[in-house]
Amino acid sequence: QVQLVESGGGLVQAGGSLRLSCAASGSIFSFNDMGWYSQAPGNQRELVARITTGGSTNYADSVKGRFTISRDNAKNTVYLQMNSLKPEDTAVYYCNAKRGFYSTWGQGTQVTVSS
Repeated sequence: QVQLVESGGGLVQAGGSLRLSCAASGSIFSFNDMGWYSQAPGNQRELVARITTGGSTNYADSVKGRFTISRDNAKNTVYLQMNSLKPEDTAVYYCNAKRGFYSTWGQGTQVTVSS
């Protein structure tokens, strides 16, 4: 069973950047769908960005043009480059890996954007 560990969160001013990393304990090559989700207090967990094994990506409308998801299968790591951050991006960010009906989550990393 693969475990996911997120890192890279923190406190940043509006307009700043952060890069989140999601390191897997095993190979992510077989996971056809890896994504980043965000959850703000009182809100449901929402998709931020996802990437397939083939490199196809999808983004939430709110982050298009600002965030970039990438995956390094050799390092078993998925990244989320977050630029031009806004206070409304403040949330806990979770990494997710899917393979068929199997899905696993990381513990999350807090991102706080101050105005």
